[in-house]
Amino acid sequence: MLGFILRRILVSIPVLAVASFVVFLLVASAGDPLADLRALPGVSEETIRVRERELGLDRPLLARYGEWAGDVLRGDLGHSTSLNEPVDELLLRRLGVTFRLVLAATVVGVVLAVAVGVWSARRPGSVFDHSSTVLSFVFFSMPVFWLAAVLKDLGIRVNDLVGRRIFFTVGEETPGLDAGLVATWADRIGHLLLPSLTLVLISVAGWSRYQRASMIEALQADYVRTARAKGLTEGQVLRRHALRNALLPVVTVVALDFSTILGGAVLTETVFGWKGMGVLLVESLQEQDTDVVLGWLLVTAALVIVGNLVADVCYGLLDPRIRRG
Repeated sequence: MLGFILRRILVSIPVLAVASFVVFLLVASAGDPLADLRALPGVSEETIRVRERELGLDRPLLARYGEWAGDVLRGDLGHSTSLNEPVDELLLRRLGVTFRLVLAATVVGVVLAVAVGVWSARRPGSVFDHSSTVLSFVFFSMPVFWLAAVLKDLGIRVNDLVGRRIFFTVGEETPGLDAGLVATWADRIGHLLLPSLTLVLISVAGWSRYQRASMIEALQADYVRTARAKGLTEGQVLRRHALRNALLPVVTVVALDFSTILGGAVLTETVFGWKGMGVLLVESLQEQDTDVVLGWLLVTAALVIVGNLVADVCYGLLDPRIRRG
């Protein structure tokens, strides 16, 4: 298993290198960082050229990429011009906020999707199966920002109805909270409820359909009929034989959708006022803070690659034949 993981890591390195160049190319081609300066009246060409030299815009693209990549390898992601702090410290702090949201939504979403998909596959055509199918299509068709806004509005209405705060609707934690470890995390989980529910509802909608289809196919396979013929109980057949093989397509879908979850987190954080990676990207784009945008995209690309690496490891655990491939 260790050799399998090492091979996947070695494959991921050139993928990350290519992703870093694509990220740099996209940001470099996105617009003119000096557009606001050029629009100011009375700014001389000499001033603009000086600023171009300071930002390195007077050099070829490959030379600029090489310098930036070298700094990244040394752990230097640059400096934020709008927030006046190192980009790596800024991203690390904001990433911790977003990671809570993405991890909670992914774990809860996978558990619910597997449970709903398996239950529907065991009783196809039942009321539960039809109801989950309808709800899946409803939630899958909803835009993330709209669902987040609806849940936030519902939370506010419930709070007003009962006359006290039941749901947290703004921020990732209570500002200035001075409490112990348990109380602090209880407060964070309370703030996490509605934003994570937004991503969970949309994720479960798609993942549960894949799990249902995969489970139905597995239950009709010859090895499942053989297991039943040997006298194994239905629970043993499901756990030991059908579910393990039925999870493989779901793992693929979850890995592919990881970038979608990150994109959904950007919109969800904006709606609920979280100071995470989503708000940071929006603010950096507005301020044309190039180093922060580059660092954000690079970190996001790395997270997507790591997500697919985790999926490969899950493949190996679920199906030993893959480890020998």
